[in-house]
Amino acid sequence: MSIKNVRLEVMRTIEQSMEAYIDKFLIPVEENWQPSDMLPDSADPGFFDQVKELQGYARELSYDFWAVLIGDTITEEALPTYESWLMDVEGINQREGGWGKWIRAWTAEENRHGDLLNKFLYLSGQVNMREVENSTQYLIRDGLDIGTGQDPYRNFVYTSFQELATNISHRRVGALAAKSGNKLLAKMCGIISADEARHARAYSAFIKKIFEFDTSEMMLAFEDMMRKKIVMPAHMLRETGSKVGDLFKHFSDAAQRLGVYTHHDYVIIMENLIKTWEIDKLTGMTDQAERARDYVMKLPNRMRRVADRIKMPETEYEFKWIGRPVTFV
Repeated sequence: MSIKNVRLEVMRTIEQSMEAYIDKFLIPVEENWQPSDMLPDSADPGFFDQVKELQGYARELSYDFWAVLIGDTITEEALPTYESWLMDVEGINQREGGWGKWIRAWTAEENRHGDLLNKFLYLSGQVNMREVENSTQYLIRDGLDIGTGQDPYRNFVYTSFQELATNISHRRVGALAAKSGNKLLAKMCGIISADEARHARAYSAFIKKIFEFDTSEMMLAFEDMMRKKIVMPAHMLRETGSKVGDLFKHFSDAAQRLGVYTHHDYVIIMENLIKTWEIDKLTGMTDQAERARDYVMKLPNRMRRVADRIKMPETEYEFKWIGRPVTFV
């Protein structure tokens, strides 16, 4: 049987248990939180007082904080790109079968994140919403190239990694918000982070199952993604007047300065996946897959040494997203 046909057979086998995965890792709509549960209610007589309080706390947040929060929001709002990309993966049929149902249900949960954060940005009074909306439209229109092709193994390595990365980012943004006294934003980021952690467990479970069925090929796919390095979904981020991808470095620099997502976090996620998938315990692999395992097992220490040598970016960038005067520290 060809490599492609084996992958399709593995995907069909996992699909047979998809209802159980959906029940375990996703929450029914009726039981889930919605953005309106956390934001001021426009029908409430005290709405404007609540917005005034929200804006007061928002003014206490730093320039880098706003850059990261806005970048996170735009990334979350680019969901049409992510859904269409996953629907194109080999073994997934968007019209029928469990995989299409999973992706639609996962997308529906993720969609709430962008809705919630976007409404907060709008109410905060600190953001140039037109520029934010331009960047969101650009990111969806420009698409993405994450180096996975249509291969389900590589795509699920990517989603496993990215869900952990967004969990870290939102959790730390929430912690910074709490430190500034912004309890509402801290709660928002915390609940989004919890969603991301749950989704990460789901995609990691898919990979764990693939390792059971097709150990060597899954190992080779994991190695390939680690060699390429995981690019962020927002790697093509831009703003009005800039070129595709021009803005991502500045967004990433702000995250590094805040300690929201760093080079060391990349290594930590890699170690987490190696442990979760029990890479060191895999047996019955081909010689090529054994060599791939050796490479992956040694990679975190190598990357940690590189991360230790990277200097913290110091130069701030003037984002068009941020509506208030720039104060460089």
